[in-house]
Amino acid sequence: MQGERSVLPRGTTPQADSSTTRNHDGAAFSARLAGLSAGRLGRGLAALVDALDGLVRDLRLTPAEFRQVLDYLTEVGHAADARRQEWVLLADALGLSMLVEDLNTPRPAGCTPNTVAGPFYRADAPLRDNGGSISLDGAGVHLQVRGRVLALDGTALPGAWVEVWQANGQGQYENQEPDLQPENNLRGRLKADGQGRFAFRSVMPGGYALPSDGPVGRLMTRLGLCLARPAHIHFRVSAEGYQRLTTHIFDRDDPAIGRDAIFGVKPELLAEFRAVPMDGGAMGRALDLDLVLCPLRQG
Repeated sequence: MQGERSVLPRGTTPQADSSTTRNHDGAAFSARLAGLSAGRLGRGLAALVDALDGLVRDLRLTPAEFRQVLDYLTEVGHAADARRQEWVLLADALGLSMLVEDLNTPRPAGCTPNTVAGPFYRADAPLRDNGGSISLDGAGVHLQVRGRVLALDGTALPGAWVEVWQANGQGQYENQEPDLQPENNLRGRLKADGQGRFAFRSVMPGGYALPSDGPVGRLMTRLGLCLARPAHIHFRVSAEGYQRLTTHIFDRDDPAIGRDAIFGVKPELLAEFRAVPMDGGAMGRALDLDLVLCPLRQG
């Protein structure tokens, strides 16, 4: 400012202090890790800091904007609980979850592709009789599902475990509305028979939108991004000697099939939920499918 005098000796060029931007970057953080036994965690954190450093510099992030980012991440954390995993939802909506799956679970041609489990999976689904119903309230268009668990060469995998979970006809999962649906509605674990076959009765799932009442939904809406998910049923299949499969089976006729909000749709996962007469003459739907597992990698 005018009238102030420099404290630097005459002829000296001002230099940035060691605490300035020059030392606050990804390279500086990596240097601190050098020589430490940080392993893969350290390498990953260094890469993350380097990427974030570049982002902050490119955007010229202001302190106020940085505070908004921190506040948003805090809000996501507060929205996550035992029934709703907002962090998973954020990773899904950004496409990160599917990227991780695609990188880590490549499947050879002929095997059913892997997808994400999604934020509504529960590991405590109850055991159901093979051929029984997973619909505890019976509300909706009746659906009969029949499937086979197979190896890549077409061999049946007897005794495979099949977990299934889905939304109801209004596109709502049981853990989204615990006061309106019975506990563990439209969920279950079944054991395939000696020919690798499984079956269950359910209701036709409805397409839905990602929850818009939380920080993830509000962010996507603010950006003008689609929240829609086409109708689908989730499966998780396990058999000894084979990679576990987690996947969706989608209704190919759903209008949102080309704009899934979490990038989960793949051509191999499209199926026909065909109209069929049910007992009593009412029309329902039927789904027949094969779930083809990949053998465990050897060596």
